[in-house]
Amino acid sequence: MPYTTLISATELQALIASGAPLMVFDCSSDLMQPTAGAQQYRDAHIPGAVFADLNNDLSAKHGAPGAGGTLTAQEADKPASGGRHPLPSRERFAMWLSSVGFANGMQAVVYDRQGANYCGRLWWMLKWAGHDAVAVLDGGLQAWQAAGGAVASGEEPARFQSNFALGAPLRQLATAADVLARLGQPGQQVIDARAAPRFRGEVEPLDPVAGHIPGALNRPFAENIGADGRFKPAAVLRAEFDALLAGRDPAAVVHQCGSGVSAVPNLIAMEVAGLGKTSLFAGSWSEWCSDPSRPVEKG
Repeated sequence: MPYTTLISATELQALIASGAPLMVFDCSSDLMQPTAGAQQYRDAHIPGAVFADLNNDLSAKHGAPGAGGTLTAQEADKPASGGRHPLPSRERFAMWLSSVGFANGMQAVVYDRQGANYCGRLWWMLKWAGHDAVAVLDGGLQAWQAAGGAVASGEEPARFQSNFALGAPLRQLATAADVLARLGQPGQQVIDARAAPRFRGEVEPLDPVAGHIPGALNRPFAENIGADGRFKPAAVLRAEFDALLAGRDPAAVVHQCGSGVSAVPNLIAMEVAGLGKTSLFAGSWSEWCSDPSRPVEKG
């Protein structure tokens, strides 16, 4: 059976030992220092892991051209979302997966060393590409090393290119237009994963406008992680989300953050808690606040 949400360090060690088709991705990053993740990878990573760069591999280039009709090379570069970390098109993402040798029959394991802040992005994108066999290494590189896992340094040898084939999306992408159209309706409940001062609009270190989407609830993504660096137990997560939603339908939840990256731990936590699959507004606050006609709330 594939791992589809979380995998422990000991489970990953056993999976590697079994020889099962597998690719491990190191998604370490730092929003304030774009090159830090690559350096962290070179310093220490799980042997054989592929580095997935948030800005270059898991985000589209800003202002990429493209229009409707037949999919051209330009169309493949058209971002699938707005915001500071716009999603690449599914086609462009499949090209990157193929370039690093990832194939449809493989189990993917993603990790970082920042409390699952960044690796969730690749977890979600693989689901969005139709690939269900992807799991977050619970506790990240720290848990791997604590379990006696070896680490390598430097670069890994290049892999033979594969031909990853897209499947039907397994997770729902919400657009800014979707969120705006359903604002204030019972069929949508936005959950904002940013830190509370940013949510309230008291500070805004990254985007030009402070505040949040009207009606959004706040759950900072770090609240999903326990003192041991792993996701909290399912029952604890269930109780916390039940309290946050206060009777609202979990199926109506749309997750967002600043740029669609740190929202994903909330989405994963809801799945671990047994609350089902929810949507991601990947453009998030950075896209929402870029249009002054969209409403903003503070407090």
